[in-house]
Amino acid sequence: MKGLNILFAVFVLALLLVASGAMYTVDETEQVVVTQFGMLIGEPITKAGLYFKIPLIQTANYFDKRLMQWDGDPNQIPTSEKRFIWVETTARWRIVDPLKFMQSVRTEASAQTRLDDIIDASTRDIISSHRLVEVIRNSNRILEEAKAELSDDPEEQFGKTELETIEYGRDKLSEKIWERARQSITAYGIELLDVRLKRINYVEEVRQKVYERMISERKRAAEKYRSEGQGEKAEIEGLMQKELNQIQSEAYKTAQEIQGEADAKAIKIYADAYNRDPEFYSFVKTLETYRSTINTSTTLMLSTENDFYEYLNGIKATPLN
Repeated sequence: MKGLNILFAVFVLALLLVASGAMYTVDETEQVVVTQFGMLIGEPITKAGLYFKIPLIQTANYFDKRLMQWDGDPNQIPTSEKRFIWVETTARWRIVDPLKFMQSVRTEASAQTRLDDIIDASTRDIISSHRLVEVIRNSNRILEEAKAELSDDPEEQFGKTELETIEYGRDKLSEKIWERARQSITAYGIELLDVRLKRINYVEEVRQKVYERMISERKRAAEKYRSEGQGEKAEIEGLMQKELNQIQSEAYKTAQEIQGEADAKAIKIYADAYNRDPEFYSFVKTLETYRSTINTSTTLMLSTENDFYEYLNGIKATPLN
């Protein structure tokens, strides 16, 4: 009896294992392809639920039904002007035909490798046939706004970097890459939803040239502004000197007018004094002359007929007590 119980337990366990192998579940995020010895059995299962298969003979192959992301490695690509740049791309894809996917690439890792080859090749073809500015910029909006803000005065436009007009732009190039890549990738049961340029960097040589150009433009603008500043300085100093000369000239003119008026008044006063008593006026003026010409160290040798001696003639010395 004990041996029969053991055999019965083994039989039940084997039956459970077989029964568990006969059932499988499909999640909302999954799709299944059932194969028998590597051959497809029925249609791919894309709806969630509980399903049955022949255990040990048939195999359920699961594939993701959700959107998946692909990120490419940085690639050095030349533009149409032979300027090398580093380009990184990203994409979203999903499995739309699990049977074709299984027959062509089998695993998601293999699919990522195929995407590397196809998307990188499409990116290189598109970017190498367009200018660098088409890859960097997305539209002419900046150019249009800059033109609207600039006046017609060339002096105000000096030092501003001239922008090139683009025909396509980054988004259009991304769309071109997507269109070219998706045509090749449908053969693997994959739908490529979109492709985007994730990051763009200059290679060191191009970066240095860009920096040198920016530095040259800034230096040229700085020299222009310095030259304008020196011109403004010279003009201001010239106006200042002109105003100073004008002020000094007007001040000198005013001083001369005041002095002339004073001299005229003095002459008039002298004339009036002379007209009142010419003899007394002559006497006073003579005394002023004596005061201004004779002091204690002055020695005069005059004759009695000299006009200068006229008022001294007849003056008697006062005896000292």
